[in-house]
Amino acid sequence: MNSHLILFGASGGIASALRIRLEAKNWQITAVTTHPDQIREPGPNTLIFEADGSSEAGVKNAFAFAEENFGPPTAVINCLGSVVLKPIHRTSTAEFVNTMQLHVFSSFCILREACGKMKSGGSIALLSSVAVQTGLPNHESIAAAKGAVEGLTRSAAATYAPKGLRINAVAPGLTETAATATLCNGPARKISEKMHPLGRIGQPGDIASALDWLIDPEQSWVTGQILHLDGGLGQLRTLPKA
Repeated sequence: MNSHLILFGASGGIASALRIRLEAKNWQITAVTTHPDQIREPGPNTLIFEADGSSEAGVKNAFAFAEENFGPPTAVINCLGSVVLKPIHRTSTAEFVNTMQLHVFSSFCILREACGKMKSGGSIALLSSVAVQTGLPNHESIAAAKGAVEGLTRSAAATYAPKGLRINAVAPGLTETAATATLCNGPARKISEKMHPLGRIGQPGDIASALDWLIDPEQSWVTGQILHLDGGLGQLRTLPKA
């Protein structure tokens, strides 16, 4: 059976790096996005489907389209996300609800559909954040949302392990994409780099390579894991430079 990935949030920086990486390995990819014009030069085995991955209808329609064209998926990844960095007293109800919708409800809908359809096993990967493990200023909304994603990951992994369905998540530190431009440019960049013990901001390829590894059938003994890809931010403290 051919390797078939349904990729949600496919126009984002991390998802784009992953798509290019897997296209080189001849994966069949259903790229789900609300911005199809932002997917540059898709490969011959990539089909673009315009849908909102944070809605029930969008997820169901995406799976139906994917199966009609490529058959059942062997992997599903949710790369939907947003960056809301505000202290909680300045966060509106609408902003918080939208953050939960985009991160948590999308993961719920995608997991529900995937777990019901992937009868022969396979791999599902979600995106968390270093902000769940490490208290970071102004990250209340994203930390709450990604904390819920990690809970979904572990519980669903336990439920569906007997069916051979592996469910994991990656928890990046700051990664340089269009969505994080304000944190990766100007004076803020040096501050962000110093926060990470390895001294640099993450690149989309750093996260894409880990997602590629997770969904590879060779990793058949890996499930229920949160893979921290944060340049050491979540675990390490280094001495300041003299």
